[in-house]
Amino acid sequence: MTKRSKRYKEAVEKVDANKLYGLREAIELFKDVATAKFDESLEVHVRLGVDPRHADQQVRSTVVLPHGTGITKKVLVIAAGEKMKEAQDAGADFVGGEDMVQKISGGWLDFDSVIATPDMMKVVGRLGKVLGPRGLMPSAKTGTVTFDVAHAVEEIKAGKIEYRVDKFAIIHNSVGKKSFTNDQLFENAKTLLAAIVKARPAAVKGTYIKSIAIAPTMGVGIKIDANVAQKEIVD
Repeated sequence: MTKRSKRYKEAVEKVDANKLYGLREAIELFKDVATAKFDESLEVHVRLGVDPRHADQQVRSTVVLPHGTGITKKVLVIAAGEKMKEAQDAGADFVGGEDMVQKISGGWLDFDSVIATPDMMKVVGRLGKVLGPRGLMPSAKTGTVTFDVAHAVEEIKAGKIEYRVDKFAIIHNSVGKKSFTNDQLFENAKTLLAAIVKARPAAVKGTYIKSIAIAPTMGVGIKIDANVAQKEIVD
């Protein structure tokens, strides 16, 4: 039997497991149950009424959170010529060409996001087995395969995140830190949920948003009323 800490037990007592909370109310409660000694993230978990086995029911895109994530991402740009200088000027942490591909092949993974220009994808494609499972492979769908490397770098640094449905039809994302204000967390969560709603595949019938829950990094989950949350999105 799993032993729970006193801190966790106290957090559980603050959350009504049988209640579905509004988004704002849940975020306020999040501050009470996020009691770890570090600045915990606010995690959002959305279960969708899609079948991820079908290509026409995949949900994957990006969105820029208005207040960022509270995490500074290390951005790698793989490009050539003038595009390398553009990336450096935009604030990329690492910039290179085939040398970077070789470095990654050798085991280097000290970055959080990869951007590549279309002309470099022939060599970047060799890294599919390394970057793919880690969700780091550049993709035109997420705006990380582009000649506008400066804009791509600036968006990621400003708080751009990727959301994608997993094999269990759930999307998991962090939308900020406990140190954020309640309004900042609400606006970030609202932005993510609005993007997910907008990304509804045409092939999906019936209920699209099945359930929503939020949780601190190391705390108890808080169930949210999906219908109320979707109304809060448009208010």
